[in-house]
Amino acid sequence: MIVSLCDKSGVMLRPWAEAGHECVAVDIQHSIRRTRTEGGITFAWGDVRSWVPPRPVSMVFAFPPCTDLAVSGARDFVAKGGYRLADALTIAEACHHAAVWSGAPWMVENPVGRLSSCWRKPDATFHPCDYAGYRGGEGDTYTKRTCIWHGGGFVMPPVDPRDPVEGSRMHLIPPGDGRADARSLTPAGFARAVFESNEPVLRAVGEGVA
Repeated sequence: MIVSLCDKSGVMLRPWAEAGHECVAVDIQHSIRRTRTEGGITFAWGDVRSWVPPRPVSMVFAFPPCTDLAVSGARDFVAKGGYRLADALTIAEACHHAAVWSGAPWMVENPVGRLSSCWRKPDATFHPCDYAGYRGGEGDTYTKRTCIWHGGGFVMPPVDPRDPVEGSRMHLIPPGDGRADARSLTPAGFARAVFESNEPVLRAVGEGVA
């Protein structure tokens, strides 16, 4: 089973589902009353602070909410106070704990922000355009420095960059209810790159289709 925590979209799981892996996207934004399956991905309600996977896991991805962590919102840190920061760090730590507990390769993603100072420096950073080549250069040609923490044998994929002709397009997303989700959407090129670098490793060690 491939698990993606705090994941509303399921973008990270699509290549794995297409390859036949059992995939679960866990997030409190999914319906608490009805688990749905779409494109081979099960979208399940769950709070990462208490959710436990129902069977052994082969890979864990985690995308803890960044609203109260990213430096892009630094001007509001004082107004938000410590409780919002504490809650955000608790969720991030729960993601990390679940990932390590699984014993599987894992990856935690967040923008440049407070995780680097409150937890530790990231293992890698990238811009979406660094992996746009995995999409044939169609899409993801923008900049947004993103941090990756990983462990358990996770393989950070080699880049296949394209020119960032879209610039920093995330800053152009207008305010609204869907802005946070749009800004946090996983670049499909990066998702494909991670799959191509890690899926063969799982199969080689007998951790293939769950």
